[in-house]
Amino acid sequence: MITIENDGQKIIKTSYWSTEHAARGYIYLSINAGAFRLLLPEVQIHLLIEMTTAKEVIVSRGPWPDENKSDGIEILFEDSTDSPFCLHLMVDQCDRLPGNKDVGKQWLFAVWTREGLRLELPCYFRIVKKIPWLKPYTGRR
Repeated sequence: MITIENDGQKIIKTSYWSTEHAARGYIYLSINAGAFRLLLPEVQIHLLIEMTTAKEVIVSRGPWPDENKSDGIEILFEDSTDSPFCLHLMVDQCDRLPGNKDVGKQWLFAVWTREGLRLELPCYFRIVKKIPWLKPYTGRR
């Protein structure tokens, strides 16, 4: 079980870095106080290069038929190009799941490594018909 000690949106301490999950390179998504916090294991640090080109992050939730899953998460690092960087996560890679009441709100998206906070971007959440969705966000209020 992964434990996270929070101070609002900040991660003070987590057991994630010493888990088998992290050792195998599995990314983990935590939600707290209006922030999506992506925990990036050491073997995935190279992905930061792709993430830093983004202007905002779009988190989508929906069925993932290609993986035979009724629920999945897509994290799109929107950089206004035709092929933005994107991650797809199984729901067991998340400590909790956002729902309908979270759609349309502006969130903070933060990327954390063992060394600490590495990136913060504005973020939006949506529910989609299926994953992968790979479309820009159009729901700004």
